[in-house]
Order: sequence, then C-alpha cells, then structure tokens
Amino acid sequence: MPTAWPAIPYDDWRATCDTLHAHTQVLGKLAVALAPPEPQLQHAALQLTARGWETLPLPAPDGSGAIVVALDLRTHEAVVEHSSGREQRVALTPNRPVGDVTREVIERLSSLAGEVEINATPQEVWWTVPLDEDHEHATYDPAQVAPYFAAASQAALVLAEFRAAYRGRKTPVNAWWGSFDLAVSLFSGEWADPPSDDFITRNSMDVQEVATGWWPGDPRFGEAAFYSYAHPAPEGFKDAKLSPSAARWHEELGLFVLDWDDVRASPDPHTTALEFAHSAFRHACMVCEWEPALLASAEGSPPPVN
Repeated sequence: MPTAWPAIPYDDWRATCDTLHAHTQVLGKLAVALAPPEPQLQHAALQLTARGWETLPLPAPDGSGAIVVALDLRTHEAVVEHSSGREQRVALTPNRPVGDVTREVIERLSSLAGEVEINATPQEVWWTVPLDEDHEHATYDPAQVAPYFAAASQAALVLAEFRAAYRGRKTPVNAWWGSFDLAVSLFSGEWADPPSDDFITRNSMDVQEVATGWWPGDPRFGEAAFYSYAHPAPEGFKDAKLSPSAARWHEELGLFVLDWDDVRASPDPHTTALEFAHSAFRHACMVCEWEPALLASAEGSPPPVN
C-alpha cells in the first residue's frame, strides 16, 4: 500500500540542512583524497544507505585495509569504520560546529588507518569558509533530519527503480555532496563537449547523458523536487509537456522539475515520481536522437531478467 511521504519545507529546516550538507562535504573530500579516480568523477560520489550518507570502501592511507566513513542519520553520529572491525564515532550534536566535527573525524580516521589530508575548501556551495574552520554551521536538529532522511530514502528508491532496466552505461544512485542531491545518469555512449572549462564541469560532463535526481531544496530553488536534464540538449529541448502534468521547465536552472509536494499529494507518490523520470528520459532520447534500443531497454524491452 502507498505510504505518506513526509513534508520537508526547506525554509523550516534550512540551518540544519546547510550543516548536514557541510558534513557530507567532509565525506566527499575523503573520497576525493583516497579513491582511485574514475571517469565523470564517479569516485567522488557518496551513497545513501539505510543508515545515511556514506562513502564506498576507500583504501586506508597506511595500506592496512579499507575504510568507510558515514553519517549515521539514525544515531546522529559520524562513523569511521575499518575493515578489521575497528571503528570510531563522533557525535553530531545540535550545537556543534562543522569545523569541530571535521577535525575530529580526520583525527579518528588517522588513528585507525593512517594520516590523511583533505582540501577543506567547500565546493558548489554559497559559503567559503574551510570545513575545518567552519563555526558558522552549527545547527543540527535530529527531529528535522529524520523527515529529510525518510524523504531522501523514498526518492532514492524511485531513482533505483528508474535506472534498473537500462542496458547502456549508467551510474548507481549517487549522493552528490557538492550539490547535496541524489542522482542517476544514463549515458548514450557518445562523447560531448563540456559546457564550461572549470574542473568539475570539464571532468563530469564530457559525455552525452540524461541525469535525473532529487534534492531537498536550496537558496536557488527553495523546495524539494525531482529534476531531469539532458547534456548536451538541443535547441527546443525545453518545449515539452512531460507527465505528470505538474512537471515543468525551470528556465533559470535549465532543467525539468516536479515539486516534492505535488508528488506527495498524488495517490501513489512512488509511481508518480517514476512516471516523471521515464517521461523526461523518453523526451530526451527522442530529441537528442539516442539509439532507439537504449530507450526501449529503459522501458523494459527486452526484460532485464528472463
């Protein structure tokens, strides 16, 4: 039976959202420092699991095994785990600055697995203070994190189902710490020119793709929403009527969006969000002239399991 999806008005939990976002940046910086580089910066992506945001297994700096660093959003702790079974935990308390948490996480990791250094400059955000010096972001309300985590978990399940049948190259459901969103990318197999020359763009957008994701809101778009875009997108890409009818083109962001509250209000939110993802991908494949077999596979032909 469909279950109610939680409301997460961005303005109501903005301070906690920004603090949590900053904490995820620490995990991302560790992935960048330790993981073997991959195309489209996939090595830098995190994942959303049943306990929260976490890295994939990373090489221990001292060569002793693997480590995983997580934000446990059930116990409200940062967790550093070693493949030997040893672990360290750092509390995410309501009034503790990001800088204090960052330094302690790095210290705990170094004690378990060897010294590590990160570039503490935050990325893709509207603040500039280094993570290990950040005393501005110190609001962490577990009662506000809980509905966010419930919403993000539902969104991740939609994205996982959407990507499942596709037979071309695709990403997992990535948790991106720069933009604080969840996203999957489906690739056509063709190269593409990056839209700009900054480090992130030229390394992450050098192939043809359709990206579909979800975010909890930010200052540019002050509410939670699903989104979808194509790269590169031909002229007229925005001229489409997607399904469901509440989906719309956002001119400033350059992508299609479906507001979280419109999804929540539907009789079956999961099906409604999945409908949007498939509708956007279908439109993108047609106007971007992707191989028809790729679109067919995304829609289950041939079935992924026989």
